Amino acid sequence: MIRHFVALHFRAGTPADVKNNLMSELASLTDRIVGIADFQVRPNISVEDPLVRGFRDVFWFDFKDENVRDAYLQDEVHQAIGSRIVAELEGEPMVFSCVTTRCE
Repeated sequence: MIRHFVALHFRAGTPADVKNNLMSELASLTDRIVGIADFQVRPNISVEDPLVRGFRDVFWFDFKDENVRDAYLQDEVHQAIGSRIVAELEGEPMVFSCVTTRCE
């Protein structure tokens, strides 16, 4: 499994419904791309504000393998959603992936 994390720093004043709609659109990719095992969205509740640097929204996908991750990265619908997300951010998202043997 590949767990692909994305941390977001939304601009001040970005409405909650805009964030929720974007996350719902990302969630719909689980029906579009075969091999997505899970999608989760969570707030970053860390109290270490200087280290958080404004990245208060986090989502992740669990992919069956690297091929599924690569299909997601190249998917035109994902790219369109990603462009709309980036338009709402302060700067760029923080992205990282790791191999995991256990995804729940």
